[in-house]
Amino acid sequence: MSKYTKHIILFILGLILLNTLASIFYIRWDLTSDKRYTLSKESKNLLNNIDQDVQIKVYLKGNFPLDFKRLEQETKQHLDELKIYNNHIHYRFINPKGIEEKLIKKGLQPSRLTVEEDGEISESLFFPWAIISYKNKSTQVPLLVNTVNGQEEQIQKSIENLEFAFSNGIHQVSNHKRKNIAILKGNGELPDIYVYDFLKSLQKKYNLAPFTIADAENKPEQLLKDLQKFDLCIIAKPTKPFSETQKLLLDQYIIHGKKTLWMIDEAYAEMDSLRATGEALFTPRQLNLTDLLFAYGVRINPNIVQDLYSSKIAVATGNVGGKTQFQSFLWPYYPLVVPNSNLALSKNIEAVNLKFPSSIDTLKNTIHKSILLESSPLTQIKGLPQMVSLSSIAEERKPDLFNHKRQLFGVLLEGQFVSAYTNRTKTFKTDYKAQSIPNKMIVISDGDICSNQVLNGEPTRLDIDKWTGQHFGNKDFLLNAVDYLLDNKGLLSIRNKSLDIKLLNKEKISKEKGFWQFINIILPLLVLFLFGMVFFYIRKLKYTSK
Repeated sequence: MSKYTKHIILFILGLILLNTLASIFYIRWDLTSDKRYTLSKESKNLLNNIDQDVQIKVYLKGNFPLDFKRLEQETKQHLDELKIYNNHIHYRFINPKGIEEKLIKKGLQPSRLTVEEDGEISESLFFPWAIISYKNKSTQVPLLVNTVNGQEEQIQKSIENLEFAFSNGIHQVSNHKRKNIAILKGNGELPDIYVYDFLKSLQKKYNLAPFTIADAENKPEQLLKDLQKFDLCIIAKPTKPFSETQKLLLDQYIIHGKKTLWMIDEAYAEMDSLRATGEALFTPRQLNLTDLLFAYGVRINPNIVQDLYSSKIAVATGNVGGKTQFQSFLWPYYPLVVPNSNLALSKNIEAVNLKFPSSIDTLKNTIHKSILLESSPLTQIKGLPQMVSLSSIAEERKPDLFNHKRQLFGVLLEGQFVSAYTNRTKTFKTDYKAQSIPNKMIVISDGDICSNQVLNGEPTRLDIDKWTGQHFGNKDFLLNAVDYLLDNKGLLSIRNKSLDIKLLNKEKISKEKGFWQFINIILPLLVLFLFGMVFFYIRKLKYTSK
């Protein structure tokens, strides 16, 4: 056997051995700078608890624009990562063509996007959703993040959000230790139909129950004992004043380590009057909560804030053929607030829509305060009482009048809270504590942040305006707020993961398209042709000389 033959045989045996070892020991390296193909510690911990098959159906398949093919490819690669780490993960991509109505009935709303390629505009309809099933539970996972900053950023944000989206979905179907949330009642809070979408989404991960404190004067001790069975209390737009007994009950609930989410309207108005007559008088809402919140480190001011960066409202502008005609106008009383992107709680969330919010002041104490929601620099503060008229929509906005700078609308408070009833008379006997263990709460100066609209007696989605079609981040922000308060930091920390996705300059591509096509297609053929000609010429000279 020749030496050459031995080398070939050894090479073939080496390849066989290498493939055998690769099939037994799976090793791979993520060489990307942003570690986009490396699962976070939190995702791995979640997958370690999966002991039965997880079925994932992904509807990102079909003939849609090439830009969105990136999202499909990244989704597949991420699911491959999950499957590699836990072989109980099974997924398949399904083309929704022919089953559109069935998916819509399930609540999977399609996205209709206008895409521009090479100067041509086309419209595409597709379903950026996945359904995760585990044991006897299933949940829907949105794969496309809504954003107001263009398609390229939308794709990037969606890709960055993939790990959180799937981890959050798997957590929802696999979590058996659900915490309890009380929805406070008894002081004119929002009716259930107006918080339906928010509470329905919360119900996927938590146990919810209404809790009324209207009868606090008669049995405060028992009410406090019952309320402390809940891990979090949500106070959504109360409209009636709180009594001292009710306030002491909430104070001790907080001081004993329980969490609260306050959504408070300081401004009161007859909105029916604004819609019917075009104007309404806004007055301070007397809720008797100022001293309570003051003790914890915040104050909601008796004013309303206008912001040049705002959402639109639909206003009737005429009647044609018996049908009312509507037109959308920017409404500075509805600020669009971009959540603080430096916090896991509020990262990768589109602008939150507020309605007649008041400004918040933070007070100096030992409580750590993090800004969650803040206005743009172009604001104007209106003191209360204040007459608001829809006719102001047509007025010219003068930027020099919007000079009150940034205003605070939402704040996270963390630390050891001091009771508002220290050195004060207590209205009932209780296991009184003057200072809490480390605790946290969120205060938002707009009660409508969690309020969905109602159409034909049915609640609509919180994240979409039924009249203008605008998308907002209200629901995502509030769901994250609840997760954070209830210590689901593991999932939220995944939101901090940012991917360095290099976006192509479409204008430059269009201008230089012909040049690069020549470089990649024609030039190699020319080089090959010249090489052949030179080779043929040299060969001819060689044999001619003989």
